[in-house]
Amino acid sequence: MATLLHIDSSVLPSEASSSRSVTAAFRKTWEEQHPQGAVIYRDLAADPVPHITADAWSAGYTAPAERTPEQSAAFAERAVLIEELEQADAVLIGAPMYNFSIPSTLKAWLDSVLLLGRTAGETPSAQGTPALVVASRGGSYAPGTPREGYEFVQNYLEAVLRGTLGLDLDFIVPELTMAPRNPAMSELVPLFEASRKRAFEDATLKAKELAERLAA
Repeated sequence: MATLLHIDSSVLPSEASSSRSVTAAFRKTWEEQHPQGAVIYRDLAADPVPHITADAWSAGYTAPAERTPEQSAAFAERAVLIEELEQADAVLIGAPMYNFSIPSTLKAWLDSVLLLGRTAGETPSAQGTPALVVASRGGSYAPGTPREGYEFVQNYLEAVLRGTLGLDLDFIVPELTMAPRNPAMSELVPLFEASRKRAFEDATLKAKELAERLAA
């Protein structure tokens, strides 16, 4: 029985959020392939993870018997998030671009699950776990575009999810999502529509491929 850890971080509801819509399409196909499977779901907009504190951080490098009550309480919250990551057979993350980077709520989750000597270091505890990030954005930051240098979502998540946590990382990138709502981008609507169509197709295909991979 496979377990999917599904994380959404968009502040928008599903019908208005490109990242939520695409992660939902992936999850729907995943659940069809794994009717007896489990899904751990975290909506970081509705139920934010607390930003890391000095007690939560220092507890990670303090022996349990030596922690203060404050450290123990703070680390207990981190431990739940870390264990969810470690238990997952696959990870699905919705990561819209806000002001050229990821939502602060997603950064708070990452700060909690990154723990040197456990999830990070020479042998990360979730190493090799397949992870798919739906990195939506209002414009385009692809190589060769005028704003290529402003792309800090994929670059950052490559470093953290693949380079530090050791996850087997893949991306779906729905772009130009502002085109239907911004008159100045009206000529880009066909490109938006093509990107959106491709994102949903990729979500369905990747969910099926991953299901087959885990069942093998």
